[in-house]
Amino acid sequence: MKKDAITDLPLNDLIASRWSPRAFGPEPVTPTQVRTLMEAARWAASAFNGQPWAFIVATKDDPEGFATALSCLVEFNQSWVSSASVIILTFSARHPAGGRANAYADHDLGLAASQLVLQATALGLASHQMAGIVADRIKEVYGVPEGFAPMTAIAIGHPGDPDTLPEQLAERERAPRERKPQSEFVFSGAWGKAL
Repeated sequence: MKKDAITDLPLNDLIASRWSPRAFGPEPVTPTQVRTLMEAARWAASAFNGQPWAFIVATKDDPEGFATALSCLVEFNQSWVSSASVIILTFSARHPAGGRANAYADHDLGLAASQLVLQATALGLASHQMAGIVADRIKEVYGVPEGFAPMTAIAIGHPGDPDTLPEQLAERERAPRERKPQSEFVFSGAWGKAL
């Protein structure tokens, strides 16, 4: 299902067509596609080129690993992510091995995740980022080292049919995409003064 943004100004097609569906089709995501997504994340910009991120990838090719990653999501997200082909758990390295705190780690992880989901769009895949994770479970299950914070999860798969979702979610899937106008968050000269 395509759901391009209705933008005020022309945007790159990848940006305009990227959205976060919850319906995924049964086709598998190939290992090469997964590696390509991670390569896109690898080349994201980061402060001082610190690359303060890490990812755990679980695919349906490994049912046990996929079930473990799925169990690290809140129950609501488990209900629809189960139809995805890939779950990616994201981590921010706030205090990397050198010990110095990185105040920009979360920002930099966001850049890497953004490149990952844009690459997914370029490959014809659907992606949905979510904050609904169980961080303590992720740390316990995966033995996450000190200094790395579980941040989000990303579901990846082929676009699916909204009719496969419960009605309330299917309605949200079909609803038009909306965003705040720039005047609410882009300022010039003083806070609140629209550009």
